[in-house]
Formats: sequence, C-alpha cells, structure tokens
Amino acid sequence: MTFELFIFYLFSAVTLFSAVAVVTVRNPIYSALFLILAFFSSAATWVLLEAEFLGVVLVLVYVGAVMVLFLFVIMMLDIQIDTIREGFIRYLPVGILVAVAVAAEMILVVNSEVFNVDIPAPTPLSVNNTEALGEVLYTEYVFPFQIAAVILVVAIISAIVLTLRRRKGVKKQDPSKQVRTRREDRIRMVKMKAEKRQ
Repeated sequence: MTFELFIFYLFSAVTLFSAVAVVTVRNPIYSALFLILAFFSSAATWVLLEAEFLGVVLVLVYVGAVMVLFLFVIMMLDIQIDTIREGFIRYLPVGILVAVAVAAEMILVVNSEVFNVDIPAPTPLSVNNTEALGEVLYTEYVFPFQIAAVILVVAIISAIVLTLRRRKGVKKQDPSKQVRTRREDRIRMVKMKAEKRQ
C-alpha cells in the first residue's frame, strides 16, 4: 500500500465517520461541526484525486459561507434538545428501515451493468484542471455562465426585497438628507450677555 492510498483511505474513513456523526449526534452544534469536518475531508479527497479546483471551492463555498450561515441560524434559534431526544427512540425503527432500503437500492444501482464500464486510461494534460476548466467555462460555455450569474444576482436582490419590511415608529438614517445638511441646520449661534461678578 502506497502512502497516497493510505491517505485516501484515511480521509475516506474520516468522511464516513463524520457523515454518520452528523445524523446521529443529537446536539445541533456538534452536528454542524461534524458536517464541516466532512466537507474538509471530502475536499482533501478531491485534492488527492487531482481535482484541486473542486476541493478549494468546496472549502470556500460550503465551509466558508454555508456552514457559517448554518451555525448562525442554529445559535440564533432556541432549539429545545430535550424534545428532540424524546422523539428519537420512537422513530428509530422507521429510520433504520428507511436506511436499509436506501442502502439496498444503492447497492443494486451500483452493481448494475451501467456502472460496469471499463475506465479509460488517463491522458496527461498540458495544463492543470483549474486552467482547463476556466478555458472551457469562459470560451465554450460563456453564455450559460453569464446567465447563471444573472440569475444568482436576481435571486439575491429578490431575497433582500422580500425580507425588507418598513415598520412605523422605527428611527432610521437617510443618507441623502445627511449629505444635504448645512452648517446652519446643525449649529445655532446664541448671543448672551456676559455675566458680571458681584
């Protein structure tokens, strides 16, 4: 067994362990932290398979953005862990039955003839996979890429508009009025007579 194969099995085992822990751990904070560990180990597996771009994107997008949002929402909500523990034993047989059914389906699909295809020998590329992906993305698929970017921008703007509520009685700043202010609006000169000592 080579060192690279040992590292691959190590990261695969960590991924499987953390994925099982995400489902079985009852504390939602620990579950989210195990999900972060699963993302990191999956990214390391991608890097071992010479897909550096996918590994970096997995860390930046999921660990850097999505999981921070998950942790923020979990910590903001007041989750009653005791009520979650009460229903765990009651739904355990159904959960085991569904898990066995899904595992059986996956085994049947993977062992079918569709997946028994000879893997072609890898051809060495003159450039790395990130450069090759960027070349294809910005030449052949530039218009679908731009359309996807516009759709994402519209989704962000619509989410902001849907959550924006104007409530009465709330003090807020108006930057346009602040820019148009003059000195006379802010300072008032008052003339007072000098006090005399007695």
